[in-house]
Amino acid sequence: MMPTVLVERDGPVAWLTLNRPDRLNALSDELLAELGDALDESARADDAVVVIRGAGRSFCAGYDIAPDSSEVGYAAERTPVQDRDRLLGNIELFTRIWRHPQPVIAQVHGHCVAGGAQLASLCDITIAAEDAKIMTSPALPLGGGYLSPLWVHRVGPQRAKLMSFDAGRRISGRTAAEWGWAAEAVPADELDEYVRRTAHSLARTPAPLLRLKKEAVNRMVEQQGLLTHARTGAETDALLHQTPEVKQVQESIKSLGLKGAIAAFNAPFDERFGSAG
Repeated sequence: MMPTVLVERDGPVAWLTLNRPDRLNALSDELLAELGDALDESARADDAVVVIRGAGRSFCAGYDIAPDSSEVGYAAERTPVQDRDRLLGNIELFTRIWRHPQPVIAQVHGHCVAGGAQLASLCDITIAAEDAKIMTSPALPLGGGYLSPLWVHRVGPQRAKLMSFDAGRRISGRTAAEWGWAAEAVPADELDEYVRRTAHSLARTPAPLLRLKKEAVNRMVEQQGLLTHARTGAETDALLHQTPEVKQVQESIKSLGLKGAIAAFNAPFDERFGSAG
């Protein structure tokens, strides 16, 4: 079986590639476990800079919400506490990126949705393709509060609320850079080379200096509550997963499939205003 995370090294730079291109690199339990292992290995290897990217057409389509996924297919079997602990486990994994001893760059192209945007938000630097499609929530209201606290720290509360409240709302990589969610946006056909050049440029600075510089900035942001807010988001999401409304959406995915459930959710809006996109 092919690994769901590929690890390559180019001198001082480690490349971690999410490798489920047939599912737009949706986050499965297996992928999350392999990503954690790859991050731990990179920390031990003293890589100067780490880049996380996606194979194929997209960076990451978020948590896998296919009818047979653990996110949806087994949701009814989890108690509220089990669900909260599962979500906190995901937060703990992503904070390994935040706490990684060296800078971590997210290279975002194609779709970057929900959990994918959560992952990128805990990277040190996000560089996006101008035409990337970035969403804090999936096209269905399957929860809430899990991701938006992280966005507050990058784009402010008003824009974080807009992206959180409106299921499926998306912005381009260009807009993400204008808002401050991404550090930079570049043409899609230049993204690979631009990120490679940037990573190697950062790696010119000795690794111990990069580590201390990262720790200095992170300490300030943590004093503003970033990691506490991330954990609170997991608890809010676990609570919302117990509501009849979210359970109804989960059942809709199981019975209609993901595309059918999205169509059913959007139907009243589309009938009045035209396609929600």
